Amino acid sequence: MEFLRWALPLAVLVVLAYLLGSIPVGLVIARLKTGSDLRRVGSGRTGATNVMRTAGRRLGLLTLFLDGFKAGLAVAVATVVWPLVESWSGVPLDVSVVQGLCGLCAIVGHNRPLLAGFHGGRGVSSFFGTMCVIHLPAALLGIEMLTIVALLSRFMSLGSIVGGLTTFGLMFVLFLTGWVSLYHLVYCGVAVGILIFEHRDNIARLRAGTERKLY
Repeated sequence: MEFLRWALPLAVLVVLAYLLGSIPVGLVIARLKTGSDLRRVGSGRTGATNVMRTAGRRLGLLTLFLDGFKAGLAVAVATVVWPLVESWSGVPLDVSVVQGLCGLCAIVGHNRPLLAGFHGGRGVSSFFGTMCVIHLPAALLGIEMLTIVALLSRFMSLGSIVGGLTTFGLMFVLFLTGWVSLYHLVYCGVAVGILIFEHRDNIARLRAGTERKLY
């Protein structure tokens, strides 16, 4: 019974995070605008870059914001709810652990969405959305580097990878100086690892010189 007092709320939070991440924002926006199925055009992904190429820059930016928002919301809910669960159940499970679990579930939900046949995006917007809640300065630095690299190189994939690594780099420095917890550092590292893994085909094309440019 004591176990259920914290395990059940934790299960609800992580399932909610996955379902929030699973909302196929890009798929819906592109279908409403063009009638096309993003899973069958362009890169086959449902993220902001494919929406931008299929339905236009404005809708791509809207998708980027909403994908980040839904993942950030999952972590924000955990941030608010878990301290209440902790005080009620008496289980000292740090809120940063729950934030990390919910963040990962939201990213996995975006990348492998139940509501879209498990065909989603690469988790870039979702990652930065979660980091905006966990550590805003690190997220903003990563977003800035993503934007600069993407605009200069015209490769969104390269910008995304550099932005993710920049965020992790700052989190690592802040961990060494005692400004962030080990749990948040581990979360950031795992999430960036997922981000890079999801870009493995892009990395191969970058190395071969065949990667499609942003514009």
